[in-house]
Amino acid sequence: METTLKKILGIISIIFGIVSGLYVGLWWAFIGGIIQLVDAFNSSPIVGKDIAVGFARVFLATTVGELIAGLFIMAGITLIGFGFKGKRRSR
Repeated sequence: METTLKKILGIISIIFGIVSGLYVGLWWAFIGGIIQLVDAFNSSPIVGKDIAVGFARVFLATTVGELIAGLFIMAGITLIGFGFKGKRRSR
């Protein structure tokens, strides 16, 4: 029963990682950065900080999305238990 619950939590963690990585990387950072750049260029006093932050959000969107997705996916894989099972060889 315990292993089934771990596998379910692992799958939920992997799905959450994919969804949150796409949301943060694509919508918040990439599209939000483009919107911020457009707003910065259309504003009456052009502020360099807004333009710099907008460019940073656009260029770092993939990295931020991958890091967030990777953390949750690795946690999910660990919960599911792929890989090393903990058996030792006798000497």
